[in-house]
This record gives sequence, structure tokens and C-alpha cells, in this order.
Amino acid sequence: MDPSRLDIRPSPHPIRIPGSAVPVLFGSGSIDLVGEQVLAMGRSRVLLVTDPGIRAAGHAERAVRSLYRVRARAADTHDARHGRGIVVRIFDDVHENPTTEHVEQALRLARQFNPDIIIGLGGGSSLDTAKGVNFLYTNGGRMQDYWGTDKAARPMLPMIAIPTTAGTGSEAQSYALISDAQTHVKMACGDRKALPALAVLDPDLTATQPRNVAAATGIDAIAHAVETAGCTRRTAQSLRLSAEAWRLLSGSFAAALHDPQDASARQNMLLGAHLAGCAIENSMLGAAHATANPLTARYGITHGVAVGLMLPHVVRFNGAGGMQPYSELLPDAEELAERLEQFLDTAQLPRRLRQLQIDRDALGELAEQAARQWTATFNPRKVGIDELLAIYQSAW
Repeated sequence: MDPSRLDIRPSPHPIRIPGSAVPVLFGSGSIDLVGEQVLAMGRSRVLLVTDPGIRAAGHAERAVRSLYRVRARAADTHDARHGRGIVVRIFDDVHENPTTEHVEQALRLARQFNPDIIIGLGGGSSLDTAKGVNFLYTNGGRMQDYWGTDKAARPMLPMIAIPTTAGTGSEAQSYALISDAQTHVKMACGDRKALPALAVLDPDLTATQPRNVAAATGIDAIAHAVETAGCTRRTAQSLRLSAEAWRLLSGSFAAALHDPQDASARQNMLLGAHLAGCAIENSMLGAAHATANPLTARYGITHGVAVGLMLPHVVRFNGAGGMQPYSELLPDAEELAERLEQFLDTAQLPRRLRQLQIDRDALGELAEQAARQWTATFNPRKVGIDELLAIYQSAW
């Protein structure tokens, strides 16, 4: 086996992935072991944060059954150490691209319930909302107070993150992405105390995601692998994570879309997305995310669609003049850009901004907004308004 490869195999017990601060429970049926993990943490009041679609798919109830099985066993054995008194409350009103208002809604339930552990179950929006609640429930104030890094003064509750899409990798990260409900600016609120205590990677949960969701989240995960491989904050550790994420994602994306019942492809996608999230936590992103965020904020374009559309153009821009910032993935930037466009075609996602009815006259304002994005500062080739405008023009 190639010594540079990460050998990660399913396990009924939490494992540690080199380069990640979050232990992982990985494998089919892992969600059924959540109760055991809550028990191991000595917690009993569970706030489960999810969305209506995940609840309708039965995943929330499956997690609750795992928790209540522990409680039932405790009642049978009269052993309080085995979970007697476990109580669950579900907040299932998470929205895509969560805002400060959505976090406040979940916070009201948290304050009524007084949890001692939080479970985020769903896509990146559910996990980000769960993190947002954790910030405000434990430290008070508003989400705007935590925009930036390490601004939480007090400890947070342990959080178990259970992704149901192979996309954001939020379960590996200390940041919550929450939009200001008034300004629509997407705020990255990060703190090491917000890192999940455990990530549960159960590929069974991704089998129910609609094809358009699998396409958009899968492209987002691929973008994470690519941008972390090229950004200025990359390290030897993050590059290893990026390269392994790319191998898994690029090799399984088409198969997972064509056959949602392909368990191996779904497992590779979920693990690849997680490793790409680990790479973000160890490095950063770049201009593809900087140019995508204004498209989401202004036009409501799904994040994965926006970042996937912009990514090949950013890769070509960064590879100009013989630069090869992505050589750990593919030796040539143009080859990489063409491969990314093939993924977009496979996913039936747009490759041009005009396909999304974006007026060419709006590109200048979009470039100004993109230049204010934090991720732009880590792009391998320096970008300002002029460079970002050129990228938007190439994508139009």
C-alpha cells in the first residue's frame, strides 16, 4: 500500500484520523451506536438539531431509538450509569444557509430544555445551526459576537455531528457558517471549543438524499479538496488529507450519482467529504469560495452549485503562467479544470453564470463583494477586485 495513503476502515468504536481533532465513528449502522456514545460521555439531556427532510426520512427517529434503547436497558438493569433518565428534544426547523434568526429559534428551545449535549443531524446547515446554538447557549450574546476566531470565553457543550450528505465536512470543523439575517453576509464563527466531540459517519444515511442534493454537496466536497490543496495555508498534513479526499471523491462521484444504492461509492464520498473538512480545519480555502458566497447571498444559488461553477475558472486563473498549485492532485491545472467540468456535466450542474440568469452588469458588484471574503486572502494567486472580476467574466 502507498505509505502516503490514509488507511481508514469502518469500526464500531471511535477512531482517530491523523490530522483530525475529532474522533470518528465510521461505518454502516453507526447511527445506531449514538446512544452508547452519549452514555460514554455521561450525558442525559439531548438536544437534537435537524431539518424536516431528515426527520421525514426517519433518520432522527433512528437516532432517538438508539438513545432510548440505552435508557430502556438502564431501567431493566436498575443501573443509572447506563443512561437512566435520558431525555431528547428535537428541533427540526433547520433551513438551508441558516441565518441568525434560525439559530435564535433553536436557541429558544434549548433554553427551555436545558440540554447537556447537542446532536447535529443532517447536512451542513443542520450542523452549523447546532454549533450556533452551542455558541449562544453556553456563551450568550449574538452570533455576530463570534464572527472570527476564538471569541467564546466559556466552555461549550459536547456535540455529536452526524452528516447525512457527503458535502460540507462541517463535522470535522470548528467553524459555524451563519448568515446575518439583516445584511445576508455569511459569517464564519470559529472556536476550538466548538469542535464536535464525535463525528458519526454512517453511509446508510446518504442513501436517501435527492440526486440534486447529492450532486451539489458532492461538488462542494470536491471543491474543498481542491481549494485546500492549493491555498497558501496548506501544510504537509493538510495536503495528505486533501489528496486522500480527492482520490476518494473523484473516484466515486459519478458512481454515487448514477447508482445511489452503490454502498461502496457512498462510503467513499462520505469519508472523502470528511477528510476534505479535516483539510479545511488544517488549512483554508480560496477564491472559488470567495466568488461563490456572493452568488448565494445575492441570488440564493445553492452553495455547492455556486462553488462548483466557479471552481474550474479559479483553477485556470491560479494555474496561469505555469503555476501548478494543485500538483498533489493532478500535475496540470488545465487538466484539473477539465476534470472538474466533467464532474459538473455528470451532475447536470451549470457551467456558466448566464445559465443562472445573472446579468453581466452585476459582475462588478459581485467582484467587490468577493474581495471582502476572508477565503480570498488564502488563494494561491493574489486576488483583488480586478482579478475577481476577470474570474467572474470568464465564468459568465
